[in-house]
Amino acid sequence: MSVYTVVERAQLIHHLKNYSLGELVSYQGISSGIENTNYFVSTTEGDYVLTLFEELKAEELPYFLNIMAFVADNGVPSAQPIRDKEGQLLSTLNGKPAALVERLAGSDVEQPTTTQCAVLGKSMAQFHQASVRLDISRENSRGANWRQQASELLIPLVDQHSADIIRDELAFQAEYSQLGLPKSVIHADLFRDNALFSGEQLSGIIDFYYACNDYLTYDIAVAVNDWCIENDGSLNKERFDAFIQAYQAIRPFTPEEVQHWPIIIRAAAFRFWLSRLRDVHFPKAGEITHIKDPEAMKSILMSRRNAPDNCRLN
Repeated sequence: MSVYTVVERAQLIHHLKNYSLGELVSYQGISSGIENTNYFVSTTEGDYVLTLFEELKAEELPYFLNIMAFVADNGVPSAQPIRDKEGQLLSTLNGKPAALVERLAGSDVEQPTTTQCAVLGKSMAQFHQASVRLDISRENSRGANWRQQASELLIPLVDQHSADIIRDELAFQAEYSQLGLPKSVIHADLFRDNALFSGEQLSGIIDFYYACNDYLTYDIAVAVNDWCIENDGSLNKERFDAFIQAYQAIRPFTPEEVQHWPIIIRAAAFRFWLSRLRDVHFPKAGEITHIKDPEAMKSILMSRRNAPDNCRLN
C-alpha cells in the first residue's frame, strides 16, 4: 500500500460526493505495501481505505471487489467494499480505477502468537469452504508462467549463486501446473500486513487484490511462510502446527495435497523472492513507496530447500 498517484484534498472532497459517507475530515497516504496507491480516509460517517489501482485495469477489478463483498457477507472477518450512490463498487479518481473499503479496527502483527496463527488457519479454511460457491475464475497473475518469465528477466541481473537457485527451483517446480490439487478462489497474499488483529481476535483479512483461482494449499503456503517463521527463515513448529491443525479441523487435506506440499511451499517462497528481486531491480516511482527485502524471502526459500522434513504437513 504505497502512494504513486497523489490525490489532492479538493479532488477527494468532490469524489466523496458520489457516496453517502458524510463530509471529509482527514486523509493520509499509506506507506506499507507495494502495488497500489492507498489512503486512509476519515469522514463524518466513519473510517475507510481508498485504493487507486496502478496496474489492474477497470475490467479486471469486479473479480476482486465481488470476492471481498462475498467474503464479508459469508462470516469470514474481512473489509466490506463500499458502494456509491448508484450501487457501484468501482469508481474512477485522478484517472485511475478506485475503490473504497471500510477501515477495520486492529493492526497488523509483528510477532504472531500461536493463538493468532490458529485463528488465521481457521479463517482461511472458512474462506476456502465458502469460495467454492463463487462461480468466477482468474489465473494466478504470479503463477508458474509468471515465475518462468520473471526468472528469465532476473537471472542476468543477480549474482551467480542466486541465478543457480532460480534455475534449480524452476526445474524442481516444473510440474506445478499439472499436480491436479483442489483449487478455488484464494487470497494468495495473506502476509501479516494483510490481516488485522485486536489482541487475539481477528478483525479481518484485507487486500484481496492478488486473489485468484489456484491450489488451496498454495494459499496456506504463502501464509505460513510469513506467519510461522523464525528470524532465520525456518518454520516455528508450534505456530505452524497450530495453523495447520486449525485449518484441517474445517477442511482436511487430501493425500495428494500432503504428497505435493514440498513443491507448493517452495513455489510460494520462490514467487515472493522473485517479486522482491524484481522490485529492487525495477523500482516504481512514487511519492511514498515501500520495497521489501528480497534476502528475507530468500532465507525462507533456502530453509524450505535445505530442511524439507521440518515443514511437512501433519
